[in-house]
Amino acid sequence: MDNYKLEDIQIRTELHAGDIGYVTYMHGHLYKKEYGYGISFEAYVAKGLYEFYKKYNPQRDRVWVAEHQNKIVGFLLLMARKKNSAQLRYFILDPAYRGIGLGKKLAALYMDYFHEKKFKNSYLLTTHELFAAAHIYKKMGFVLTEEIESTSFGKLLKEQRYDLSI
Repeated sequence: MDNYKLEDIQIRTELHAGDIGYVTYMHGHLYKKEYGYGISFEAYVAKGLYEFYKKYNPQRDRVWVAEHQNKIVGFLLLMARKKNSAQLRYFILDPAYRGIGLGKKLAALYMDYFHEKKFKNSYLLTTHELFAAAHIYKKMGFVLTEEIESTSFGKLLKEQRYDLSI
């Protein structure tokens, strides 16, 4: 196991060429390996990242791209939605970089920006299998508000919605 340190990771807030494809790949590869999700999940991520790119407003939207030695090792974005709402999307960490505080750091950056831009609420969509992510979301103040059975990603699972209100 590598001993990566949080201080060795740079976090940038602009998308660069290749980021959308790489983050889509990270999701497709990791979620297949760890949860057995099908290609429909990767397509879902690609579609959402494209939507973010097309609607990107630098005054409201934000990405956090965590890099180590010029490789993306973590990612999170905030997408402004209607009624002064924000959506948390595509929170992912390379497995080799888990447990060093990177997830906590990205979550704190999200919340700082959320408050800075004075959003009224935030929500995220996830699945019941992502226990570590759910733990982070709950620590951020998100509450599980909806759960429905689904086969959207090539297997039976429960899609979940978490909400955060100020």
